[in-house]
Amino acid sequence: MIKIWFMMVLMSMPNAPSVKYNGFIYNDEEQCQMARYEFMEAYHNKSTDYKSAIVVNAYCVEFESFPIEGLRKGIDDIKA
Repeated sequence: MIKIWFMMVLMSMPNAPSVKYNGFIYNDEEQCQMARYEFMEAYHNKSTDYKSAIVVNAYCVEFESFPIEGLRKGIDDIKA
């Protein structure tokens, strides 16, 4: 098992039957938190009309995972 960070993005829209979500994985907490910050900044820079129609939030969650092909390669390349 390996430790990964999962950024979960939740979206709510008027008259939608449920909350929508999307997820992204990262090698470490710093990468995840930076992606979360950039995502939320982009949202906050949207128009008031946009933000009144779509509400979002994002969370970084530590997660134990089976190895994911291609995810760890970036770290292995840096260490080499």
